[in-house]
Amino acid sequence: MQLTQHFALSELACSCGCSLPPRVLDRLRRLATALETVRAEIGQPLTVISGYRCASRNRAVGGAPASRHLIGDAADLQSQGMTGAELRAVIERLIDERRIPDGGLGTYAAKVLTCHYDLRPTKARWHG
Repeated sequence: MQLTQHFALSELACSCGCSLPPRVLDRLRRLATALETVRAEIGQPLTVISGYRCASRNRAVGGAPASRHLIGDAADLQSQGMTGAELRAVIERLIDERRIPDGGLGTYAAKVLTCHYDLRPTKARWHG
């Protein structure tokens, strides 16, 4: 099932293969729509490292107990030839230009090539 032109549900679904709760699907569509804008801006594919996570999978990967991945509005992303910081800068600019929704945006020192973006209702920024 395609959520958008370039993002399939399988890319954003839990990697453990569990059933997707129905309430999560609309959030994943909204997230995929924002990711389409990012993909178009950078002119190359985005790889979703982690999208929706069930509680078991979230615990297994050491996710935060209140992780936005648990409700399906977060993605950890990579794009070939870009660091997480470079991808974050593009996403920040798109947010500033109001082309995608504001929310959570961060990078992690241990994951130099990864950027986290989520659609939480309040602005949050971090560097790990």
